[in-house]
Amino acid sequence: MLDVRRLHLLRELQRRGTIAAVAEALSFTASAVSQQLSVLEREAGVSLLERSGRRVVLTPAGRTLVTHADAVLERLELAVSQLAGAREGIRGPLRIGTFPSGGPAIVPATLAELARRHPALEPMLQEIDSARVSDSLRAGELDVALVHDYDFVPASPDTSVDQVPLLDEPMYLATGAPDTASATGTAHGDRLAELLGPWATSPWITARDGTTGHAMAVRACQAAGFQPRIRHYVNDFRTVLALAAIGQGAGFIPEMATAHAPEGVVLTRLPLFRRSRVAFRAGGGTHPAIAAFVAAARTAVGTTGSAS
Repeated sequence: MLDVRRLHLLRELQRRGTIAAVAEALSFTASAVSQQLSVLEREAGVSLLERSGRRVVLTPAGRTLVTHADAVLERLELAVSQLAGAREGIRGPLRIGTFPSGGPAIVPATLAELARRHPALEPMLQEIDSARVSDSLRAGELDVALVHDYDFVPASPDTSVDQVPLLDEPMYLATGAPDTASATGTAHGDRLAELLGPWATSPWITARDGTTGHAMAVRACQAAGFQPRIRHYVNDFRTVLALAAIGQGAGFIPEMATAHAPEGVVLTRLPLFRRSRVAFRAGGGTHPAIAAFVAAARTAVGTTGSAS
């Protein structure tokens, strides 16, 4: 009989890449992880791991077993959700992750709605980059999270995580007064090139390298026919707006953040979107606390389940 906990370790190895990363994420020693994976190989009766240079990678049999591990762990999550539904009332801690700009725009209203409907629930909030959410959900560090992706940077598929739509919002170009732009841009047949082209030689403000916001900005500019000359790396949208207002560069802003636009900033709607979703472990969508969070978040942003 294959041990579920060891299946979980094998799946984490495939997702995280190294035994050391698995050990750190799950609070084990590397030797303990290695020992447990060796036991799993004996249980399976086939080789699941092989050396590739200094790393250990999954064999074809190992990758096949991970596919079954996904299904097994999803069913267990579903069982936990259904058992929770048999209890009276929704109570206890709920560990919530949010991307930083979701904090002021979505989270307070969501938590207020949760408190009104389910006062015995104890929400516990932490900011987290959307790229780290899947790992944190699988590790049990989070129960549910707000995540987002952009046009040009779609979310990577992950069978260990389910998501439901929350909000689609247009992106805006934030700039100073139009006469501060480089006037060399010309209108193109492509709408994005037409809107971004006049700012092709101007400085740009993007999120830090390695974030989805940074990748979106670079790829959008490339799609418009130029490579952005980045001057400032800023993750906070209010700072982007403030810098754009004083002529320090052009930047991309989602609609939720435009409420903080200072005097002097020019906002131009773009044919680009940011999509926010609620993520949770696969099979966990029927858990009463997670379903309550989804309902409260949709009430907070004024949606009913379909993206707006």
